[in-house]
Amino acid sequence: MTTNAKINAGGRLQAMSPDRQAFFLLRTVFTIAPILFGLDKFTNILTDWTIYLAPVATAVVPVSAQTFMYIVGVVEIIAGIAVAVHPRFGSLLVAVWLLGIIINLLVLGSFYDVALRDFGLLVGALALNRLSPGSWRRHGK
Repeated sequence: MTTNAKINAGGRLQAMSPDRQAFFLLRTVFTIAPILFGLDKFTNILTDWTIYLAPVATAVVPVSAQTFMYIVGVVEIIAGIAVAVHPRFGSLLVAVWLLGIIINLLVLGSFYDVALRDFGLLVGALALNRLSPGSWRRHGK
């Protein structure tokens, strides 16, 4: 694999390879976004998150929609931290979480645009998993 990295006179690497750049971009986004969205479940500044919740969710977990969103917020914060600390595992946690969100939206029968966006994010989380350092060792890089 060719890289754009060059070593300067002081022996320092001037630029990361494109795959490492992609890894750091995805890791940053999948750390910050879940934490911010998780925190917003407690404030509802961005939106009223309960409108995205299918009624069947509160039928399965017998709590109010807002309490359910508090639980969702905690899980999202944990997922963001997991990506920061262990991106190979955290990225899979985020991907599974996004799949759950997509299923919820499909069951709700609404917000198909958000479900499609979240599918794109799911693919990005899987790409982060493939770019994670543990994946490189496993595949002979």
